[in-house]
Amino acid sequence: MYLPPGLERSLIVFGRNVSIARRKRGLTAASMAARIGISQNTYAKIERGSPTVSLGACAMALHVLGHGNVFESLLDVSKDDQGLLLDLRKLPKRVRVSRREKAP
Repeated sequence: MYLPPGLERSLIVFGRNVSIARRKRGLTAASMAARIGISQNTYAKIERGSPTVSLGACAMALHVLGHGNVFESLLDVSKDDQGLLLDLRKLPKRVRVSRREKAP
């Protein structure tokens, strides 16, 4: 799977951070895998930053480490500047009152 270099680096950093957080908590890789409900091989892929690991497995790893709600704030649509600009472009240039609204 091809990933842009920046995205690939961010997955590697994520995996490294998961590994550090696990070790700070005194957990083994085997116990993390068991708590998440995945194989040790799949858990090793998380720590390596593999893009083939499911989002659910990564979410469970974060949950086990005490960061279970992190996905709520990743893409806050009220702060999505690009999305808000696209919404503005869809607005009509003029608003006309329909004939039905004119008549009493």
